Amino acid sequence: MALRVMALWFPDWPVQAAELTPPAALSAEQRVWACEGKARAAGVRRGMRLREAQALCPALDIAPRDDDRDARAFSPIADGLDEVVASVEVLRPGLLVLDALAAARYHGGEDAAAELVLDSAARRGLDCLAGIADEISTAIIAARRGAVVPAGESTAFLAEQPLAVLGAESALACESEVLRRLAELGLRTLGDLGRLPARAVAQRFGQPGMACWDIAHADRGREKRVAPPLPAAEYSVDYRLEEPLNRVDEAAFLARTLAARLHATLAEEGLLCHRLAISAELGGEEYSRVWRAREALSEKAMADRVRWQLDSWLGTGARGGLTALRIEPLDVEEPTASAPLWGGHEEDTRARRAVHRVQSLFGPESVLEPHATPGRTVADRVTLLPAGEQWEGGDAAPWSGAIPGPLPARLGGGPTHPAHRIRMVDRSGKEVIVTGEALLSGSPCALAWGQRRYLVQAWAGPWPVDDTLAGGGRCARLQVIGQSPEGTQPQGWLMIWVGGQWRIEASYQ
Repeated sequence: MALRVMALWFPDWPVQAAELTPPAALSAEQRVWACEGKARAAGVRRGMRLREAQALCPALDIAPRDDDRDARAFSPIADGLDEVVASVEVLRPGLLVLDALAAARYHGGEDAAAELVLDSAARRGLDCLAGIADEISTAIIAARRGAVVPAGESTAFLAEQPLAVLGAESALACESEVLRRLAELGLRTLGDLGRLPARAVAQRFGQPGMACWDIAHADRGREKRVAPPLPAAEYSVDYRLEEPLNRVDEAAFLARTLAARLHATLAEEGLLCHRLAISAELGGEEYSRVWRAREALSEKAMADRVRWQLDSWLGTGARGGLTALRIEPLDVEEPTASAPLWGGHEEDTRARRAVHRVQSLFGPESVLEPHATPGRTVADRVTLLPAGEQWEGGDAAPWSGAIPGPLPARLGGGPTHPAHRIRMVDRSGKEVIVTGEALLSGSPCALAWGQRRYLVQAWAGPWPVDDTLAGGGRCARLQVIGQSPEGTQPQGWLMIWVGGQWRIEASYQ
C-alpha cells in the first residue's frame, strides 16, 4: 500500500512552550530535562545536574517540566493545520504527522503541500522543520534534518544517520540502555545496525533491540497509513453531561474516568491501543483530535492525552462548556507472544501496577528487586530491596580480594551447605587443598560432587581473603571449569575453601 508521511518537528518545543529567555532549560528531579540552542552552546546537556548546568551557564533561565503546559500550547498549532490538511495526528507536543500523499494530491505536489503546512505552523520565534518519507519513523528522523526522502529510498537514507538519533526522539520509543549497549559494540550509524542479522539482534537484545532494528530497516510494521478509515466503534466510551462543564479540573477527572473504562474494556478483550481519537462537544460544536503512539497506550497515557486535549479546548473559554466527550481506539492489536512482561517503556505500567497492588496487600517486602552493590563476595554484590526503592549506597569501589568478572549467574548453597561439598584431586589422585601460603597443593585434574565426576579443563586462583579483623574468618576462592566424561556442556563454578573443605559458592551459566 502506497504511503507517504510528512512529519513536523518543532525543535526544543518544551522550552519554547515555557516562554523562557535563552539560554534556557527545563528541569526534572534536579537534572536538566530539556534545553535550547544557546544553552547547549554553553555546554548544557540533557541529564546534567542543575548545579553543574548553572556553573557552565550562570545566566541559564530554568523552569520545571510541565507536560500539561506543553500540550496546551501545542494544541492551537495542530488546530491551525486542520485548515490546510486533513488527517493530522499528534505523536507528542512538538511533533505531529499527516498523510503527505493526500496533501500532495490536494495541493499539487509534496513541495507545495510542505510549504503550505510550514506557513500554517509558523509562529514568531518558533522553529519548525518538515520531513517526508515512506514510513512514520523515517519521516520523524527526516524532519530532524529537514529532508525529503524519495520514495523507495528510506533504507539508503537511514543507513547514513547516526545511531544516536533513535535516542534523541522519544516518539521512536527506543530504550536508552539498548542504544548504549549497541554503541559499546562499535555501532555508529543505523546502517551498522541494519547490517546485523535479525536473529542475532533478537537473541542479544530481545524485543527492544528488534524495535531499533526495524526502524533501521524502514520496516513499516503497523504503519499502514496515517488516519486510516475508522473501524467499528465497538470499544469506544462516551459520556454526555446534563449541564455544560467549564472547569478544567472537572474535565481532568472525567478524562481519567473514561480512560480507565476504555483501558479496562480493551484489557478484557486482550487488546492494546496505539491510536486514540478524542471527540468533544463544546458550545454545540464538535471537535476532535487523534493521538498516535508507537508503543501501546497505558491507562495513564490515555488519560493524559484526553486531559491535555480538554485542557486546550476549555482553556480559552471561547468554545463554550463541555457537553459530551467520547474516546475511541482507532488502532488496536493483540499483544505479541514475544512481548516482555515489563514492556521496556515507561508507557507500559501494567506490571508495575500489579507489583504495587501486591505490596499494598502484603507489605513492601513482599516484592523485592535486585540491585548491583559493592562488596567482596558474590552474595554481597547483589542486594534485594523492596520494588521501587533505589540503592543509595554509592557505586562499587575496588575491594581487595573481590571476585573478578564476569560474576556467576546463580548462587550455590553457601559455605555451610552440605550438598555443595567438593573433593578435588590432582593427576596422582592426591587431594588438592589450599596451603598456609594461600597456594594450591597441586594442579587440579578432576573433582567429585556427590555422585557426579568432572575433569578440570581450566582454573584460576586461589584468591585468599582474611576477614578476621571484621569478625569473619579466612577463606580462599577458586574458579573452575569442568567437563563431565559424557561430554556434555562444560560447567563453571566459583569454589570456596573454608574449614579445610571445598564447597560450591556459585555457578556460571
